[in-house]
Amino acid sequence: MSALHPFYPIFDRAEWLIRPLPLGIKLVQLRVKDQPPEVIRAEIRAARGLCAEHGCTLVVNDHWQMAIAEGCDWVHLGQEDLDTADLGALRAAGIKLGISTHDEAELDRALACKPDYIALGPIYPTILKKMKWEQQGIEKLTEWKAQIGDVPLIAIGGMTPDRAPGALAAGADVVSAVTDITLNPDPEAQVRRWLEVLG
Repeated sequence: MSALHPFYPIFDRAEWLIRPLPLGIKLVQLRVKDQPPEVIRAEIRAARGLCAEHGCTLVVNDHWQMAIAEGCDWVHLGQEDLDTADLGALRAAGIKLGISTHDEAELDRALACKPDYIALGPIYPTILKKMKWEQQGIEKLTEWKAQIGDVPLIAIGGMTPDRAPGALAAGADVVSAVTDITLNPDPEAQVRRWLEVLG
C-alpha cells in the first residue's frame, strides 16, 4: 500500500497553498505552466517553504532541473517530459518520481523508469485540458493496479469527494483533484470535504 497520503490536490500557484495547507493536506503538486523561468523558480521556492512549514510533501510538475536546484523531493513527469528529462540526474539528487500514463504503451514505458508512483487519467471527463484520451473509467484502475503491484497508483481526472471512494475501491491508492477545488466557490470547505472522505 502507498505511503503517500490518499488526497493529492494540484495547484498552479504557490499562493493556492496558503489557505488549505493548515487544514491538513499532506501531499500536493505544483503545476506551473507557461511562465518565465524566474517566475517558475520563485513559485517552486515559495511552495517548498510553505510545504516544509506544514509537513506536506511537495511534488513539482515538469520542471525537474529547478526541482533539483531547489532541493525538492519529488517530481512528476508527463510522457512528453520523459523525452527530455535526465532520470539519472533525478535519482542522483535523491528525487522521487511520479509519471502520467494513459494507455498500455505508456504504462510499459513508465514502469521501465522504476517510478515511485504511476498516475492514470482521466478517470472521468475533465475540463482541465484538451486530451486525446477518452475517460478511462474506474475499471482501468483495477487493471493498472494488477500490473503495477506495490507501486502507488494515482487516480486523476474529474475526481470529486463522492467519486473518490469508488476509485480507491477499484485499486487507486491516491486520488488527485484540480478543478474540483480551484473552481469551487469555497475551496477551503471543499478541501475539508476531501479530507473527511480521504483523511
